[in-house]
Amino acid sequence: MQMANSTDAVAPAIAKYAQGPIAELWKRPALSSRDRSIVTTAALIARNQTVEMPHYLNLALDSGVKPRELSEIITHLAFYSGWANAMSAVAVAKKVFATRHIAADQLPPAAPTLLALDKDAEAKRANGVQQNFGTVAPGLVQYTTDVLFRDLWLRADLAPRDRSLVTVAALIATGQVAQVTFHLNKAMDNGLTAEQAGEVVTHLAVLFRLAQCILCSISRQRCDREAQRTYDKEVKGSSMQSTEHVTDELYGGDACLTNRGDQRWSPEAIEALGSRSADNSLSAASSSC
Repeated sequence: MQMANSTDAVAPAIAKYAQGPIAELWKRPALSSRDRSIVTTAALIARNQTVEMPHYLNLALDSGVKPRELSEIITHLAFYSGWANAMSAVAVAKKVFATRHIAADQLPPAAPTLLALDKDAEAKRANGVQQNFGTVAPGLVQYTTDVLFRDLWLRADLAPRDRSLVTVAALIATGQVAQVTFHLNKAMDNGLTAEQAGEVVTHLAVLFRLAQCILCSISRQRCDREAQRTYDKEVKGSSMQSTEHVTDELYGGDACLTNRGDQRWSPEAIEALGSRSADNSLSAASSSC
């Protein structure tokens, strides 16, 4: 948050909260200061909230986020939050970089050597997108495959875990519930723990709007229920079920893979992230925001 003297003339209570619960939020052990800076920066860019962006870009750099990683975060969000939002972030970051004497040699190249592609996983995702959108929007299929998953996600200057963290934070902060379950599972595949995932929701709920996080939690709950049903069948000795999905059509429909061979949401993860009543509905939560 901005310094207390910038709010005293209008809302002195903001300083009290900033020095109290907001400051305590940043000290919670489930997520490092570096990760919280990444989450906050991603949310600000996704929501195009530039007033506090200089403060949090500086905080991110002070917390161990490298200039090349900030550059990649902005680049990544050009596709996940909109080109205009990324351009707004570029204008702010340019001033921050200049003040800190961050030169071009500290930024990632435009065309780096890409990380290795998981061909099987990508083929499965691409096939799902083709089936869902191939006859309606073939260009969408092409851009999703060629630009996002065979290029952007493979850029090495932002680790896959951090890239997932950026994506999940941006989606939650803007209420894009349909894609959250896929990207939460992808984040956990990339090394994010269940405890950290839950803390991302908490962090965003406090600093931004609680409503989007409630929607995210319910979306996640849908995924949890699918995982729990499949797990219960297996524990009881039922025949192995084919992989079930919570639909996320843009990304190939494998938002929530739940068979034992690829059980991304284990019962332990479900317990760690918490649960909500199965009677809650996405439509009801949407209407209350």
